[in-house]
Amino acid sequence: MQPRLTLITLGTDDLSRAIRFYEALGWTRSVKAAEGVAFFQLGGLALSLYPRENLARDAGLPVEGSGFRGFSLAYNTASREETDAVLAKAVEAGATLVKAGHDVFWGGYIGYFADPDGFLWEVAWNPEFTLLPDGSMRLPD
Repeated sequence: MQPRLTLITLGTDDLSRAIRFYEALGWTRSVKAAEGVAFFQLGGLALSLYPRENLARDAGLPVEGSGFRGFSLAYNTASREETDAVLAKAVEAGATLVKAGHDVFWGGYIGYFADPDGFLWEVAWNPEFTLLPDGSMRLPD
């Protein structure tokens, strides 16, 4: 298996609401002809929004369960100021601010928001990570 991630699917309780939220962040929906699912191209990765019940059924798992899901999605920025601006944009679009931007022990600056379905997003500036012009990130050796 090659080391890559190509698609992240979030199981949403309200697909229309989730689409509106991500579009309000300024993201452009792709494959608009697809019914019952939404896709957003994120550089070399894609985000999919799919009804939670359908996603659970596809995986053969019960739909019950909520709370902390044991992971977060991350959006890296080029500065502390951009981190705060992204957090504000997310809240304006309908997110819940979980933790305001703040300095962290490793020298960066982070904050958290939850999208309308409760998915946790970390917004972070890490001076050790390089953001390329296409939005991709390169980790140091």
